[in-house]
Amino acid sequence: MTKIFNDPSEFAEEALAGFCDVHSDLVRQVAGGAVRRYRPAQPKVAVLAGGGSGHYPAFAGLIGSGFADGAVVGNIFTSPSAQQAYSVAKAAESGAGVVFTYGNYAGDVMNFGMASERLATEGIAVENVLVTDDIASAPPSESAKRRGIAGDFTVFKVMGAAAEDGADLAEVVRLGRKANSLTRTIGSAFAGCTFPGAESPLFTLPDGQMGLGLGIHGEPGLHDTDLPSARELGQELVARVLAETPPNAGKRIAVILNGLGSTKHEELFVLWGTVAPLLRAEGYTLVMPEVGELVTSLDMAGVSLTVTWLDEELEPLWTAPAETPAYRRGNAAREAGTLGAEEAPDDGASAAAFVATDASRGYAAACLAAIEAARTSLHDAEERLGRMDAIAGDGDHGRGMVRGVDAAAAAASDALGRGAGAGDVLAAAGDAWADKAGGTSGVLWGAGLRAFGETLGNTSAPAPSALAAAVTAFADRIVQLGKAEKGDKTMVDALLPFASAFSRGVGYGVEPNQAWQDAAREAAAAAEATADLLPLKGRARPLAEKSLGAADPGATSLAMVFAVMGPHFTAAAVRNAEETVPAAAPAGAKQ
Repeated sequence: MTKIFNDPSEFAEEALAGFCDVHSDLVRQVAGGAVRRYRPAQPKVAVLAGGGSGHYPAFAGLIGSGFADGAVVGNIFTSPSAQQAYSVAKAAESGAGVVFTYGNYAGDVMNFGMASERLATEGIAVENVLVTDDIASAPPSESAKRRGIAGDFTVFKVMGAAAEDGADLAEVVRLGRKANSLTRTIGSAFAGCTFPGAESPLFTLPDGQMGLGLGIHGEPGLHDTDLPSARELGQELVARVLAETPPNAGKRIAVILNGLGSTKHEELFVLWGTVAPLLRAEGYTLVMPEVGELVTSLDMAGVSLTVTWLDEELEPLWTAPAETPAYRRGNAAREAGTLGAEEAPDDGASAAAFVATDASRGYAAACLAAIEAARTSLHDAEERLGRMDAIAGDGDHGRGMVRGVDAAAAAASDALGRGAGAGDVLAAAGDAWADKAGGTSGVLWGAGLRAFGETLGNTSAPAPSALAAAVTAFADRIVQLGKAEKGDKTMVDALLPFASAFSRGVGYGVEPNQAWQDAAREAAAAAEATADLLPLKGRARPLAEKSLGAADPGATSLAMVFAVMGPHFTAAAVRNAEETVPAAAPAGAKQ
């Protein structure tokens, strides 16, 4: 259990600040993460690793010569936001382009993708390399859907060494993707990890049991089995990895036996006593193997085995020198170049003035009240949502939603105080939600709220039809960004019924608050019905069977939030005199 913390919600930020202070000779903290202390003397490709906190030494611990140029650091087990990725890239970029590299998780893909689009519009060359090494998360026929776990380390190392040698962006990307295609990992869990401040672990296993096929976010194993001996475990791990040997692979391999947080080095050495002989018996030469903690999961008890098949291109990059706060190999050249400038704090003096009518500013107060109501509801439900998410995910949904809504409420209040109309208040709330919450739900809620606000605008209080249009815009933006459909067991399963029902009710002339309540009931029923679905998107997908019988946490939280927001959004809506509204719904129409 993680015992040393102040405010659990600030754990990741405080840990990063402490890390950067201890290793100030090698790194410096910037908005969104950390970068090398010194900028390169000549332009070089900036290799930027990224992901949630809780995996040290991944990701910030790998910043340094021969490895990463920076790390984008999200909250615990939560992808960083697009703004964080953009900020770190701007701090690390030196004229040769940047490449984001990270595990294949929906939130990371969305946020790094959005940051990449923004950088590209500014003329900065940018690429993304996803790691998909976890053989337990999808079959070989769907390898592109696999998540990234401890194989991150090998891929990052190859890319960092290539960039250090002066390779251009296209070559760094090619080598990173090649390394990923030749990397396989399988893991096992003995006990779950515990978030700071949490009273119980994300998941538990019966005494004497082991979960096979974990992810680095504490996702439970694909199946449980009796705890094996070290010899039996080594045989299991080696057999599963070698069963996926790439075609035409050579006989020289990089091997990582990785502890997940509370598995001691001595235990790993015992396990290595089985793993290494088995690999050598298959004719393999083990090239500079690593045994230790390289990609962890807080205090999780577990281990993973990673194999990367090397060739004449990859081996020199794997064995190349590196010097980072957490990892040293050979004699890497000490950093030289220009000392990175410290960032000046943003005091808000440059904030743009808002333009809005009095009517829109009046409705903006109702929007803030709606967000505050959501904030109260989510704080009350944080623990329950986390437990729901831990069934087949990483257990961070409650905490992520709370961080997002807290940031949204603060940003909305600030914007309202500076004279913003409804559209700008909601847009500010959305941007803050996405930035502080991170993860898949963070970017989706943030983008949805921004679309809601952009549709409402800043000129008037909305008529019911305009409010319905804003709800539809919210739904459309989330579907467009997340690519989920109804039936995938995501928040969309509650969102689409709500948007449809509210628009239908408004169209039939139902009083707005009543139409919203009716829609909220449909959303709640749809959220409950997700218990009968198997997830087809997100982190829960590899553990689909485990989620059967449990409602989707994203759908549940959306239905909960929309239910409490309704009275505020609808009470201040006004009826446009020019609207033609039917006196009643057609006979037999659903209301």
